[in-house]
Amino acid sequence: MTDVRTALIIGGGIAGPVTAIALRRAGIAATVYEAHDSRADGIGGALMLAPNGLAALRVIGAAATVEPVGLPTPRMIMETGTGKRLGTFEDLPGVPTSRTFARPDLYAALLDVAVAAGVHVEYGKRLTGFDSTADGVLARFADGTTAAADVLVGADGIRSTVRSLLDPAAPQPRSVRLLGLGGWVDGTGLPGTGGAMHLAFGRRAFFGYQVEDDGRAGWFANLPSPEPVTAAEARRTPEAEWLRRLRAVYADDTLPALALLDRVPEGGLVNVGTMQDMPPVPVWHRGRAVLVGDAAHATSPSSGQGASLAIESAVELARCLRDLPVARAFAAYEALRRHRVEKIIKRTARVNSDKAPGPVGRLIRDLTFPLAMRTFYNQERMMGWVHRHTIDWEATVAAPGQSPVQSSRGQSPVERANR
Repeated sequence: MTDVRTALIIGGGIAGPVTAIALRRAGIAATVYEAHDSRADGIGGALMLAPNGLAALRVIGAAATVEPVGLPTPRMIMETGTGKRLGTFEDLPGVPTSRTFARPDLYAALLDVAVAAGVHVEYGKRLTGFDSTADGVLARFADGTTAAADVLVGADGIRSTVRSLLDPAAPQPRSVRLLGLGGWVDGTGLPGTGGAMHLAFGRRAFFGYQVEDDGRAGWFANLPSPEPVTAAEARRTPEAEWLRRLRAVYADDTLPALALLDRVPEGGLVNVGTMQDMPPVPVWHRGRAVLVGDAAHATSPSSGQGASLAIESAVELARCLRDLPVARAFAAYEALRRHRVEKIIKRTARVNSDKAPGPVGRLIRDLTFPLAMRTFYNQERMMGWVHRHTIDWEATVAAPGQSPVQSSRGQSPVERANR
């Protein structure tokens, strides 16, 4: 049985509010502490929630508010920069339809659900340290205030402060040698893509886009970047110069890239610099503090799974804290999640390498890609394993080493997570 009644959650992005909602559902009061001074607002790039992420939101009653904010995206069309189709991949039957979100819209929807569930959110709270004892945890913030609870959850993203405090030797984010740019454009005049996200291997760089029926479009570009570039460094280059570079990169492709780039409004370019993921993080928890989401297992955006895996982990953490004392709960949570997330991160490396090959590599890729993708997205072995993943909220979590409690589907949660 749990010994947890209260939780401090550091980070108000995606994993933070979802963890708070799930903990409230588990009978644990949670407060979210966000370093920024206000809610996420303004422009933001596109973000996809896959069927498994949406299924996890349904488990905690958040999907009804969140799903309508996103654009249904039931299929992905892989193609070359000349328009040659390499493959089409549909959502599997019987799973929620994938949805594409403007990132600030998703943040806002999750916070709305959290606040409606009774979660308190405090802004302008940048964590500087914490003390973990046998009985609880005390967090310290840059403004001189403190907060105490039974546990502390680090949901503070890929550059997690909590991770570095848990383990000063923790690995740092690693570059995937691709710059990430994108945004949303209104009034494109382009025909809708019928719910499809087009993912194109252009001559010089990768380009993705989806057009709604009213002509609004979300787009992103991945430019090869041999040297790491931080978001701050990328923003020192004027927006107009980035748009000029992008037009030059896609000038020889028969894509709608130029039509979209010509309509990017002033201030409407999202530029995150070099995209990153995390190598395996050795320490997920210590004492009464634990990591969740990107703080523990950040994937490259190429996986299409970063937000969905963060949501899954948040829900599983809440189940573990509901059913077990802290030390056993954290160990059970790691046992449920580590194998799955690290396997997906490893598979994504292949996708990233296909986005930035040389001339010979492009030829080989385009010739072999259809077969490779049919293997990668095999309905049962890959997409089935990733997208059909479900969480049985009613099943009791067993501590590692104990006989697991069987769910109504005949498999324990650990067995399903690691199959």
